[in-house]
Amino acid sequence: MALMITDECINCDVCEPECPNQAIFMGPEIYQIDPARCTECVGHFDEPQCMQVCPVSCIPVDPQHTESHETLWQKFQRLQSSA
Repeated sequence: MALMITDECINCDVCEPECPNQAIFMGPEIYQIDPARCTECVGHFDEPQCMQVCPVSCIPVDPQHTESHETLWQKFQRLQSSA
């Protein structure tokens, strides 16, 4: 499952540097997460780092991008091999 940032985002800038996959970027109004790059930190950390640092808890699982742990692991491996 990829994560998403809701419109409760206050643009505090703490999540973007925490993402090991560079999946978080500034959108037109608030930060966004690229589901093709988000592995929920699988392969890097035990828990999604952006969720850990978000002061307003506006980063839930994106229901439109559900993925198993195995799928997230495969995405992590693909991203590592193309880096």
